[in-house]
Amino acid sequence: MDKQKIQQFGDELYEAMVKREAVSPLTSRGEDISIEDAYHISLRMLERRQQAGARVIGKKIGVTSKAVMNMLNVHQPDFGYLTDDMVFNSGEAVPISDRLIAPRAEGEIAFILKKDLTGPGITNADVLAATECVMPCFEIVDSRIQDWKIAIQDTISDNASCGLFVLGDNAVSPRDIDLVTCGMVVEKNGSIISTGAGAAALSSPVNCVAWLANTLGEFGISLKAGEVILSGSLVPLEPVKAGDTMRVDIGGIGSASVRFV
Repeated sequence: MDKQKIQQFGDELYEAMVKREAVSPLTSRGEDISIEDAYHISLRMLERRQQAGARVIGKKIGVTSKAVMNMLNVHQPDFGYLTDDMVFNSGEAVPISDRLIAPRAEGEIAFILKKDLTGPGITNADVLAATECVMPCFEIVDSRIQDWKIAIQDTISDNASCGLFVLGDNAVSPRDIDLVTCGMVVEKNGSIISTGAGAAALSSPVNCVAWLANTLGEFGISLKAGEVILSGSLVPLEPVKAGDTMRVDIGGIGSASVRFV
């Protein structure tokens, strides 16, 4: 795909985000969009956000669990960029009515890095050595593509369908818990709606972060010390609207809560 078309699609997705107006799937327009093209479209969308004042503070891994893969009919992981205007603290009101189009929430484990990770060749041991702590979090995903009708190229182009995220209050060392077996319970409006475990995300959230570091390494991009890395959902996506409240509890790590307005 030529650079002009990549820029056009990236600009279109940025404008869709700003105006909260979804666009038709990019893959429905007769263009041959490769995975690499899609990541360049995503980078153009990010460039527009940075020009508007946003600052990159981390990265997210998407479509890591079988539940989410089946729900979206997308069967490989992807990644997107987190910026400083996307993060909220546990318990804060999250303004999805003003910011998002078709939000869905998912419980995840966030990694906070203390060292850079630069692929290829990153192992799970490297990830653990580079991690300062892990925290419970919610990612509130969103799609600028109409009705979530996404192929893998659509969601990659659209910053991996990233919207906002909420970090919990508690942080623990990843060496103090078993990230494969730790259990997750998600509540919505006071009722349990889903449960999961660390193994749901590519067999371990650590595998997810290693995959991300190695995949980004192919693009000459590193995971940086101080960055927040969202390691992927352990449970199905849950549609949310203004007035909903949610809570996630992760064994050995802690909890995060969110109310939507």
